[in-house]
Amino acid sequence: MLSRLLYGGRVSLTMGMVPVMLATVIGGTLGIVAGFAGKHLNMAIMRIMDIFFAFPSILLAVAISGTMGGGMRNGMLALTLVFIPPLCRVAETATTQVSHLDFVEAARASGAGLCSIIWHHILGNVLGPVFVYASSLVSVSILIASGLSFLGLGVEPPTPDWGLMLNTLRQVIYIAPPLAALPGVLIFITSICFNLLSDGLRAAMDVRM
Repeated sequence: MLSRLLYGGRVSLTMGMVPVMLATVIGGTLGIVAGFAGKHLNMAIMRIMDIFFAFPSILLAVAISGTMGGGMRNGMLALTLVFIPPLCRVAETATTQVSHLDFVEAARASGAGLCSIIWHHILGNVLGPVFVYASSLVSVSILIASGLSFLGLGVEPPTPDWGLMLNTLRQVIYIAPPLAALPGVLIFITSICFNLLSDGLRAAMDVRM
């Protein structure tokens, strides 16, 4: 049981962190482009993101995973698609606020190119809020990934996963309640740790969201 809990923790952390990292790259890039490029491209990108915002995260993840089928790879792909819109929104908001500041206008007046302005002036001011928000999504990703595995839409047997273990241990909940609760306790503790990490990053970077 201890071996499965430890190995299942590796799987759960992978399911929690990899989708958030991929969504940070994709959503952050789309948000920066939308916030800096102009009205028409901004409207096109953000309206597409609004379509995903119309659905709750867990329902959207279940729908995508159910369509593509179970498995760890499809589960991570579903979670990536779920987290792209909120990260894109955070990056777009931060980029819009920065793009009208004096140093950006001075860079434009000096003849700097679009890529140069984004790389040297925009990116450094946008990464802070994006990273802080992304760190808070890791705990959400672990919870949703565990829920997908619990429903049979995530990690498949015999690979151990905390959500899958919760499902299989339902049969012994009246015989050995502490044993059945162990995966849930680890999910709770891990989620709290990542929330505390997000709070620490927010305090260190002094990001007000």
